[in-house]
This record gives sequence, C-alpha cells and structure tokens, in this order.
Amino acid sequence: MSLVVIGSIALDDIETPFGKVEKMVGGAAPFACLAASYFYDKVKVVGIIGGDFPKQEIDVWHKHHIDTEGLQIAEDRKNFYWSGKYHNDMNNRDTLETGLNVLEDFDPILPDSYQDCEYLMLANLTPTTQQTAIRRLFIRPKLIVLDTMNFWMDIALDDLLSTLKSVDVLTINDAEARQLSGEYSLVKAANKILQMGPKYLIIKKGEHGALLFGEDKIFSAPALPLADVFDPTGAGDTFAGGFIGYLAKVGTVNFENMKNAIIFGSALASFCVEKFGTEKLKNLTEQEITARVKEFVQLSNFQI
Repeated sequence: MSLVVIGSIALDDIETPFGKVEKMVGGAAPFACLAASYFYDKVKVVGIIGGDFPKQEIDVWHKHHIDTEGLQIAEDRKNFYWSGKYHNDMNNRDTLETGLNVLEDFDPILPDSYQDCEYLMLANLTPTTQQTAIRRLFIRPKLIVLDTMNFWMDIALDDLLSTLKSVDVLTINDAEARQLSGEYSLVKAANKILQMGPKYLIIKKGEHGALLFGEDKIFSAPALPLADVFDPTGAGDTFAGGFIGYLAKVGTVNFENMKNAIIFGSALASFCVEKFGTEKLKNLTEQEITARVKEFVQLSNFQI
C-alpha cells in the first residue's frame, strides 16, 4: 500500500538574513515526499512541473524511491514560481512575486498504480483541487491528512469547510486556527474545528512547537532551539511529510502513534531549516534522525 502526496512543486527565489538563492526547488510536494521517504518506501507524488524545472531533481526523488508516475510535465510552460524575503526574526516574510504558471490550471490526475493509496497527504492547494483528488480514489485511504492556509479561508471558505468533512487530520498554524474557528483560545478553537469534520487537529506554532488535539486528548510537542535557521520555507510541509510517513511505517493510526509522529515530523523539519530549500533533506542518515529525535525527547523528559 502506498503513501500519496499531492501538492505544488515550485522554483523559489528566497532571501533571508543568511543569504539569497535563486530558482531553488520548493513547493509543498518535494518537502513532504522527501521527509516521508525516510520512514516509508512507497511514496508517490502527484504534481505538475514546467519545462524549466531541473530534471536532475527528479533523479534525486527516484533515489529516495519516490514514484513520479503522477508527475505531469508541461515542457512548453513555466514552472510555478515564488519569491520571498524573510524578516530578521525569520517568522515573518514578504511575498515579492508569485507566478502560478503551470499550477494555475493544475488537475490532479492519479494513475491506476496510485489506487493502492492507504495514506493520502493533501498539501496546500485549492480546496476544490483537494476534493477532486479524494473523489478520484476508488477506495478511501486509511488516513487523509490535509494542509491549508488563511488565503483559502478568505476566498474559498465554503469549499474548505466541505473538504474538511472528508479528512482525518487537519494541519494549520495558530493564526489560521483562530481565523477558522473565530476563537482566540486554541483549546476552544480546536474543539470547534474538530466539529467541522477532522478527527484530529495539529496546530503548528513554529519555534514554539505544535499541539495535537483528538480523542478528547491534547499533546504538546516542543520545538528544538537551533542556533542557526537559514531558511524556514517548507518546514511545515516537511513536518507533515514526516508525520504521515511515520504513521505509514507503524501502520496503526491512533493518538499515541500520532504523538510519536509529531516528534519525528518535527525532527525532520528541524533539519530542513538548516539549509536553503530541500538541500538538507536529500542526504540524511538514519543515525542523524535518531539522534535528533532523542534531542526532542530530552527537551521535555523529566521526573517528579
């Protein structure tokens, strides 16, 4: 059974206090797929790229055993493009330019070989595109994880609410949780959002960790303090990929396994921010990941 990731594939121009890069591979799908591949060997991607996308990057995905049959290539069109500049605090950024290009009319086509999907990661896309992907699977996956953002809450709220009824896990940040629920308290916000359809809710709080809600329980995961954060772009997608990849590995979806999945996802995200784009995610070792997870455990390990 496979883990299918559906999301954007971008070429990014990024500037942070640590430097500037151009045409760096980004978008939700590359980050999520690479992260998931460290835990599960049947990751499949659905996305679209333009003729200007560097084909050597696809070779990297193949080395990670990521199936690209669902990758659409529009040779005569330009790739999805995003340019942004981060502030000194690395939490806020300004979007300088966005070119939807091939992503503007992206239609998520799932090959027949993807119908064995047991775990589905719907990265940040229009809610209608996410709904279409769900409908095109003949059998409902064991687990559907959806990521979204405030932009869709602003312009496509009804479509988003409809989509939420079909998913198991929603991942959003704290500001988005407050906007979606109309509640400032994250506990009250979570209770409202869980009534919208998802069985579990993950609220990402950046450098302050993450919260997991579900089964009438709450789990608070720490964030690892890092001396240098070069590029936070893609950290949330890396987190989500590591999260669903770990759950696919253990094969059982419950609150306890999700707690562990959040730690493993957080560990992958902490690697992601140490270099620009997906560079750090390309060559991690099992030993590095294990050591990083132990660092997370030690952050909140105590006895009374």
